[in-house]
Amino acid sequence: MSTARTVLVIGGGAAGNAMTILLRRAGLTVDLVEAKDDWNATAGSGITLQGNALRVLRELGVWEEVSASGFGFGSVGITAPDGTVLHVARDIRTGGDDLPATVGMQRPQLQRILIDAVRASGASVRLGTRVEHLEQDDTGASVRFTDGTEGRYDLVIAADGLGSTTRAAIGITAKPEPTGMAIWRVAVPRPAGVTRTDLAYGGPAYIAGYCPTSDTTIYAYVVEANRDRASIPLESYADEMRGLAAAYGGFWPEITEHITDPTKVNYTWFDRMLVEGSWHRGRVVLVGDAAHCCPPTLAQGAALSLEDAWVLSHLLTSAEVWDDALFQAYYDRRIARVRPVVEASVQIGQWQLDGVRDADVPGLMGRTMTMLRELP
Repeated sequence: MSTARTVLVIGGGAAGNAMTILLRRAGLTVDLVEAKDDWNATAGSGITLQGNALRVLRELGVWEEVSASGFGFGSVGITAPDGTVLHVARDIRTGGDDLPATVGMQRPQLQRILIDAVRASGASVRLGTRVEHLEQDDTGASVRFTDGTEGRYDLVIAADGLGSTTRAAIGITAKPEPTGMAIWRVAVPRPAGVTRTDLAYGGPAYIAGYCPTSDTTIYAYVVEANRDRASIPLESYADEMRGLAAAYGGFWPEITEHITDPTKVNYTWFDRMLVEGSWHRGRVVLVGDAAHCCPPTLAQGAALSLEDAWVLSHLLTSAEVWDDALFQAYYDRRIARVRPVVEASVQIGQWQLDGVRDADVPGLMGRTMTMLRELP
């Protein structure tokens, strides 16, 4: 394959950063444009990275930094709302036996690690820049950017997230749909006894959980029915989350003491979306949340996005011809893996919404995670 090919990556999140690193490693010329001036370097509280995500991060060459920055563990606890531990299950090592089952870490720290790797790759990066116009033909795409510049590319990779404007611009009509749930998240100091994720189902929230993200921090979350964001003043975010969290026992009283700053609390709805049929139109192909998203009930959003980048980069760098057959092969390979994860993630939440007391949540989780042990 000729390495003279040029690629535009739109979006500097997990999928876009991973695509850039992997394509640059193969010698391709890559431009990355990111709409946010700060490259989203400070956004978010925490992230749960399971083994299949860690496997790709190792391929990116950042595993040592991730391991040093995060908190690895190998089990998940199910508790009653009062904190009584009902069951502890060993996590499935979806990345293989030589990686931890799970690593929790602060999301901004993961983003900074990926940013450093993109910078080191030699890719051209422009922040605060969007695509203003895109026109393609049989051999590539011509792009005009919001900074007034233009470019010509052999391929455009749309990694611009759930609200992807590129997806709409190429005629794909799929849009994210709310599932009926919403999540409050916050980063707080780690109680000394928290060494894994614990999940409480029931109480005033559907789910209350936490995940250690370093030796000194965790992120905590509570899930409720979604509400109109406009009806919740930003200055009340800490009060809202603290009110829900205060009903839980175990480590929650210590966690709740630190939910005081409304600017540190994040509130988002659960959404679902899955683009069906193909993830490309001509010389534009979708990766990550631009192609699919699932509620975080299985903690697989970032993992699926990283896997997309891994699979697509291998196909692109091993093929002499970039054509519809290649992009359809990418879709066929990914949809068989992504669809069951999206469906399982939605189903787990729906059981909570419906109050199904005999729902087989552990069984569905186990079956889905076992599938993810296979290479993507």
